[in-house]
Amino acid sequence: MLLERLGKELLFLDGGMGTLLQEKGLQPGELPESWNLKRPEEVIAIHQSYFEAGSDIVLTNTFGANALKFHSEDCPLQEVVTRAVENVREAARRGVKDGREIYVGLDIGPTGKLLKPMGDLAFEDAYEAFVEVMEYGEKAGADLIHIETMSDTYEVKAAVLAAKERTSLPVFATMIFDERGKLLTGGDVPSVVAMLEGLRVDALGINCGMGPEQMLSILEELLTYTSLPVIVKPNAGLPKQRDGQTYYDVVPEEFASTMKLIVEKGACIIGGCCGTTPAHIRQMTTLCQGMKAVPPVKKHHTLVSSYGTCISFGRKPVIIGERINPTGKKKLKQALKDGDFDYILKEGIMQQEKGAHILDVNVGLPDIDEVAVMEKVVTELQSVTSLPLQIDTVLPEAMERAMRIYNGKPMINSVNGKQESMDQVFPLVQKYGGVVVALTIDEDGIPDTAEGRLAIAEKIICEAEKYGIDRKDIVVDVLAMTISSEPEGALVTLKALKLVREVCKVNTVLGVSNISFGLPKRPVINAHFYTMAMQQGLTSAIINPFSEEMMNSYYAFCALMNYDENCASYIERYSKTVEEEQQSTAGSPTQAGKETSRVGEMSLQTAIERGLKEEAGHLTRELVREKEPLAIIQEQLIPALDVVGKGFEKGTIFLPQLLMSAEAAKEAFAVLKEVLERSGQKEQKKGKVILATVKGDIHDIGKNIVKVLLENYSFDVIDLGKDVDPEVIVHTAKQEGIRLVGLSALMTTTVVSMEETIRLLREHCPDCKVMVGGAVLNPEYAEMIGADFYGKDAMQSVYYAQHVFA
Repeated sequence: MLLERLGKELLFLDGGMGTLLQEKGLQPGELPESWNLKRPEEVIAIHQSYFEAGSDIVLTNTFGANALKFHSEDCPLQEVVTRAVENVREAARRGVKDGREIYVGLDIGPTGKLLKPMGDLAFEDAYEAFVEVMEYGEKAGADLIHIETMSDTYEVKAAVLAAKERTSLPVFATMIFDERGKLLTGGDVPSVVAMLEGLRVDALGINCGMGPEQMLSILEELLTYTSLPVIVKPNAGLPKQRDGQTYYDVVPEEFASTMKLIVEKGACIIGGCCGTTPAHIRQMTTLCQGMKAVPPVKKHHTLVSSYGTCISFGRKPVIIGERINPTGKKKLKQALKDGDFDYILKEGIMQQEKGAHILDVNVGLPDIDEVAVMEKVVTELQSVTSLPLQIDTVLPEAMERAMRIYNGKPMINSVNGKQESMDQVFPLVQKYGGVVVALTIDEDGIPDTAEGRLAIAEKIICEAEKYGIDRKDIVVDVLAMTISSEPEGALVTLKALKLVREVCKVNTVLGVSNISFGLPKRPVINAHFYTMAMQQGLTSAIINPFSEEMMNSYYAFCALMNYDENCASYIERYSKTVEEEQQSTAGSPTQAGKETSRVGEMSLQTAIERGLKEEAGHLTRELVREKEPLAIIQEQLIPALDVVGKGFEKGTIFLPQLLMSAEAAKEAFAVLKEVLERSGQKEQKKGKVILATVKGDIHDIGKNIVKVLLENYSFDVIDLGKDVDPEVIVHTAKQEGIRLVGLSALMTTTVVSMEETIRLLREHCPDCKVMVGGAVLNPEYAEMIGADFYGKDAMQSVYYAQHVFA
């Protein structure tokens, strides 16, 4: 059994497929997966060569096989997938002579689209697309599902859920990180590990994007966080050209040598990606044969993640912002009833700016559809902030829906010691992953003693283990009882905190402000109790980050306990001038529970920077009463886009935020365009740019991102779409007098189409500049195929366009 071998034995995967098919005659624009039907002997021969090279797991030729591509009668998707599995089986029959156990891996690549809200593909539509292929693959006899080359945590979540819910096969998942250890959509290694382990994949790792040596640092980080077997599938270095042919610069001997080091460091499943050949795999298996796998070591990190941020519990206390909760908040209640989501988004953004690490999300009101509203709020919040969320609801249906569409590994508030509660919540945590808050209350109520609360915590932890939920994913709330009615309440809570930390070895959380209910000067009690609780083992707290008293307690405690290195955060916060301090605290609530406005007057530039689409439209309509549209563009819109663009380049702003800021700017532009047209004016365009994904490639993520940004910088974009013939691009460029063409390609097999397009542009439009981008490219390769510029990200393309039209 494969699962019994994982982590105990070293397993060998195969290598590249696309470049080998090109050598056998795959034409530009031809779908590699179609060869499963049209030229099966060629595909079988490649699979066979990998089995003969020593591969234990060979992947089907189905990387791009999905309903978004295969919908023609001559290549039915089911037949393509079925034959792909049969081809690997036949290759094994021909190529495996030593009797070793081999496995057919159903290869699942990305759809090539961004999921909503960043793109146009709905999460459940992506899920169904993956389900279709996976069900066909399992029925045909695949042994496992290998999800690879994923650059978006949301898309890989859809794929993993499809595999887990609709098949019984083991699931591998590998992501494509850049040299900074980041995904296209901003995720880092800890956030990826947190989510994939929560979803219960059987092995995880990295593939594509870089050579084996460049993957070493990412491997080390993976091994720091994951308890699962790790997969490593590098490219054979960087693509280059020689005599008109593409080749990769890492030879088999060098590849094998580095892969041996990768095994020594702890990878259990190794193979190759783009540019690797049977020769690379043979050298690798020969050199690594007989090596013992380094068994995965169980890690005990308590991790909560979003698409771009991972929060670790246990040392420095974690702040969970409490403001998105309608209890005692009239304005928030009204906003929820009215569907005023911008108000809710502002609450989230402002709490982030005030120092919250996680945002609690509670939308429970008796007269709204909590399931629908919770889904909407979680989705919208994740489009404007990278902070992880705590899903706070007593309604199982709302909890499940939010967990399903959440992009990352959420915090769940809550479960308690009642059997009914555990029966409802733990299956959801088991299925979707999450760190769950455990309340020390059961059928008999809240115990009066610390020992009684400890006993409930132990019961909850024991029950969670039945579902495979480790104690690292339990955060215990021993409950803060108000001292106005229970004089011993604080003492019992503090003792319970210490007992739970020492006995159960889990992290803890409290809703701190409960302690002072019914008393005057509540912030005084709250802040002192908060400090005392942290001293007794409180690792996270649900608090109001606008409370100066609470935040003073937090920053002072971190400095005193040496959690704040060199007191850097403390100094940054408290070394402000009096004027700066007054500005930063203006509008902050001075008493717990009082409803006051903290958002104040927001500028259009700020609304765009934060991605508040509705607010941007509203503010623009207000501004045009006083200012000229062109002045607003220059003074507000362009500076906002520049701020966001620079943040994206520095890695402080992630792709979802970049795109939502672009959407907010688009809303503002739409308002200004109406005003300009009514006055007979026109927005001054900087120049026409053609964008296209080259022939044979349906992956238009990069192109679409560049399009949004170029349009916001006042360029006139002609989007020719995806899978575009070189002749169409050249004809359009000649007809429109184009000075700049942007070409995108994600697949190795379609770079030849890019090169052909550039050649024709040089021949027929010699004055036209060409910029290129895509995961399979790099500056050297771009130069070799004749491009003028390589854009490593969307903002670089904008800057180059500005240079061309300067």
